[in-house]
Amino acid sequence: MLTTHGGTPTLLGLPYDGSSSFRKGPAGAPPVIRQALHSPAGNPWTETGVDLGADGALGDAGDVPLTTGADARTKIEASVRTLLESGGRPIVLGGDHSISYPVVRAVRWFHPRLSILHFDAHPDLYPEFEGDRFSHACPFARVLEEKLADQLVQVGIRTMNAIQRQQAERFGVDVIDMRAWSAGRRPALRNPAYISVDLDAFDPAFAPGVSHREPGGLTVREVLTVLQGVRVPIVGADVVEFNPELDPSGVTATVCAKLVKELAGKMISSAGS
Repeated sequence: MLTTHGGTPTLLGLPYDGSSSFRKGPAGAPPVIRQALHSPAGNPWTETGVDLGADGALGDAGDVPLTTGADARTKIEASVRTLLESGGRPIVLGGDHSISYPVVRAVRWFHPRLSILHFDAHPDLYPEFEGDRFSHACPFARVLEEKLADQLVQVGIRTMNAIQRQQAERFGVDVIDMRAWSAGRRPALRNPAYISVDLDAFDPAFAPGVSHREPGGLTVREVLTVLQGVRVPIVGADVVEFNPELDPSGVTATVCAKLVKELAGKMISSAGS
């Protein structure tokens, strides 16, 4: 197992929604996020003063051509591992949340200690969902069963049912649901971190372009404040569950682009930490 906290932040598109429930659409997200990221409406500087437009600051490995099922998971894991071996640090553009499981499988090979910071309305801890163990409702059950992370902290949760509460207790997940968040609880990470941002963590007022809207969520500023305040190396990240078909105004795409910028800026400013 190799260990590296450095590397160039590198975009990797995973146009996959074969494990979505209710409705599909996130497979179309990667190019729309890139368009928002490079829009002349803004500039490439992060809030913390990092110029992502500088030569070599932000890489882009393109999109991985994906089909469905086990073949897609194999390709995702292999693509992320190749990116890491080549000196990149993945910022993955999903795709539905099922992609996080094979991505974390690849990241774990490089990190004997790993925390996951997961923003979401849903805990995604089902043992299986609608007969699918690899549904977008299940990735963190698979991650924890395989001991791919030493700590999972979930922020923004507001949809837990009985089975997911049992799973969270079984695996020792640190769940900061919206009531706890409002009471002042904040995440504390112990290890180099992988950050997974499901767009429905945000209140629908800020990110309406998602398939599973859940009122009562986080603001964009709250999430950015947490990301900018992370004190451990960020070794990888994903931005998932953006559904462009439900985002006619483009506001959710701009939120995705903002997340990518601040994640990349944090990776650069903390390189070598």
